[in-house]
Amino acid sequence: MTDKFDKTPADEPPKDSAVVKVASHPEQIKAIPVRHWGRWISGVVVLALLALLVYSFSQGDVNWDTVGDFIFDDRIVTGMWHTLLISVLSMLIGLVLGVVFAVMRLSKNPVTGAVAWLYIWFFRGTPVFVQLLLWFNLALIFPVLNLGFYKDEMVDVMTPFVVALLGLGLNEGAYMAEIVRAGIQSVDEGQTEASHALGMSSSKTMRRIVLPQAMRVIVPPTGNEFINLLKTSSLVSAVQYTELLRAAQNIGSTSFAVMEMLLVASVWYLALTSVFSVGQYYVERYYARGSLRQLPLTPWQKAKKNLFLRSSPRGV
Repeated sequence: MTDKFDKTPADEPPKDSAVVKVASHPEQIKAIPVRHWGRWISGVVVLALLALLVYSFSQGDVNWDTVGDFIFDDRIVTGMWHTLLISVLSMLIGLVLGVVFAVMRLSKNPVTGAVAWLYIWFFRGTPVFVQLLLWFNLALIFPVLNLGFYKDEMVDVMTPFVVALLGLGLNEGAYMAEIVRAGIQSVDEGQTEASHALGMSSSKTMRRIVLPQAMRVIVPPTGNEFINLLKTSSLVSAVQYTELLRAAQNIGSTSFAVMEMLLVASVWYLALTSVFSVGQYYVERYYARGSLRQLPLTPWQKAKKNLFLRSSPRGV
């Protein structure tokens, strides 16, 4: 008598029986993406319109050789540097005034708060072109500037450079004050209360606790403001300051190549704004380190990653 636990040959499946074998790797499903015909149609329409625009300019009465000849003309390059100088200095003035008036606006002192509100109200409420003309014609109201320790003719004080600097800088300060105020208010009040509990003064709390955290909110609109200021600086040509647009207009009026010189100025404006847009991207990325768990890849990192994936063999 055999034990019931003993395995008999009858328990084994016959050799000729069908045995279902489970595949070690399941068959991969080949996903077929949905065709978005609307994307293709819209892409074709946009490319057709772009080609039509390029063809229209190529057939227009524009001397493209003149554009190429004057791109690096000494007068154009000098005007470009003047544009860059007035934009950077005006932005620095705007940043300093923005921080000062933002703190004044948030102050519990009603006088400083009212003065800050009045400054922002005036310079945001009037066009920057009007402000430039007011500074340029200030000698009509005050022929002589007398500060007690300094006295001079107003026309000698208000040079085109000073007019451009005051007009752009004071106007930018009003916008930066609102940007800085929004950044300060984005910081949790508990940060201020904790710093005061540690014995820090209000000014020290603002410098070391609040403003560093507010930079994440302040930086993106500040970059946009600077790029906008760079283009707005073309308005100072109306007050005789020889920046990029003024230099292009001077050459166009003497050479009768008006459109060509405007295209030259446009090329330089595009180049400057593109360079500062790249800088703005990396500055924003720097201040976003504390708010994101993982920073997104930069365009250069994405390009290297795609190049590596294409060059690597399949299955690796």
